Amino acid sequence: MPNIKLVISYDGTEYHGFQVQPDGIRTIQGVLEETITALTGEAVRLIGAGRTDSGVHALAQVVNFHTTSPIPVERWPIALNNKLPQDIRVLKAEEVPADFHARYSARAKSYRYLIGVAPLPNPLLMRYTWWVGQPLDVPKMAEAAAHFLGKQDFTSFQTAGSSAQTAVRTVYQSQFRVLSGFAGLLEPEAPDAGQIVAYDITADGFVYNMVRNIVGLLYRVGLGLIEPAEVPGIIEAKDRSAVGRLAPPQGLWLTKVWY
Repeated sequence: MPNIKLVISYDGTEYHGFQVQPDGIRTIQGVLEETITALTGEAVRLIGAGRTDSGVHALAQVVNFHTTSPIPVERWPIALNNKLPQDIRVLKAEEVPADFHARYSARAKSYRYLIGVAPLPNPLLMRYTWWVGQPLDVPKMAEAAAHFLGKQDFTSFQTAGSSAQTAVRTVYQSQFRVLSGFAGLLEPEAPDAGQIVAYDITADGFVYNMVRNIVGLLYRVGLGLIEPAEVPGIIEAKDRSAVGRLAPPQGLWLTKVWY
């Protein structure tokens, strides 16, 4: 059967994560599978590159599935988007080799976390950023973020319940940048427009809640509660309690899967 690869984008606010859940709980995978079945009459099981949590978004999630449907590959985006809810869009479709696996064929994944820094929250952005009312020391956060680069044990940043056999991961990118004026949604000179602080991380894999735990720690650095020099010790401790709060899900975006 042809193996179809889809690149999809979604707003995860109204979904209980990507992965299918029991008892009809609404998930991205569940809605996609139901839509494909409605089009083809086939019961399909999607394979996703990453299992994003409730409230987490994706700019370029990758899935694949096998089908005997005669729908031309270039028609899949139009056919699916005509039936999908508007907060899920298929961006691209292509036929890939039979052994392609969206998860196991991936070499790395990139995530972005957005923190909105402003005196008051912007209602248009609350679904997509973590609003904080206090100023953050972004240069210190960037200094701390560099400590995550390389191959390390990320047990300290793994939330309980992970099924991973090891927490050793290799991080290729870990950096901050500031987007002034809420990334152009507001004029930069507008009073109290604030800013968005974007954290980008790329790794060969992630343990459960790794990015949100890292951001939670870097937030404490930005507030001056801990120093960047303390981060290596927290990594080496392999102790989740040393990290502090878990950053909320709405600021997290899966931005790219690398093959």
